[in-house]
Amino acid sequence: MADLLWDDVRCFFDPNLMGSLPDVRVPDCSVEDWQAVLDLVEARGWKCQYSEGETVLPMPWAATVLSRPTDAECPNLRVWPADDVLAIFRFLDDETVDFDVDLRQLQGQERLDVLCGFLREIGRCLGKPVLMDPEGDYDHPVLGFDVAADRVVLLADPLVT
Repeated sequence: MADLLWDDVRCFFDPNLMGSLPDVRVPDCSVEDWQAVLDLVEARGWKCQYSEGETVLPMPWAATVLSRPTDAECPNLRVWPADDVLAIFRFLDDETVDFDVDLRQLQGQERLDVLCGFLREIGRCLGKPVLMDPEGDYDHPVLGFDVAADRVVLLADPLVT
């Protein structure tokens, strides 16, 4: 059974209303949580690519990438939990695991199920909520993985369009 139904959440996946790159985050994290996410990516065999600026590099240890100099190239980790579904992790600080997804890639029930599965995997791995905010509207999650419910749930009322 699906965590969420497309007809109930389609408004939150409209790039014209929500921005095309919503912010997904796991608050209250540590370097160890970041490392657990990197380990999860490798354990699940998800296609991935780590880079600093334009330079593609092997997957680093979380402690290494999070301790880079402030003037270093911005690192990111691209993860494909399914074909044509990309999550881009940003290593901005060790207190929040954060990444972007592209709503244009997440249209319809099948793609929603992929996203929910990805959020569930990360949430279960860390034992923490995984929250999705509209692009540029941080701290106003519309959906997320609920640890107690062990599934992705709506966190805001759907918009009337």
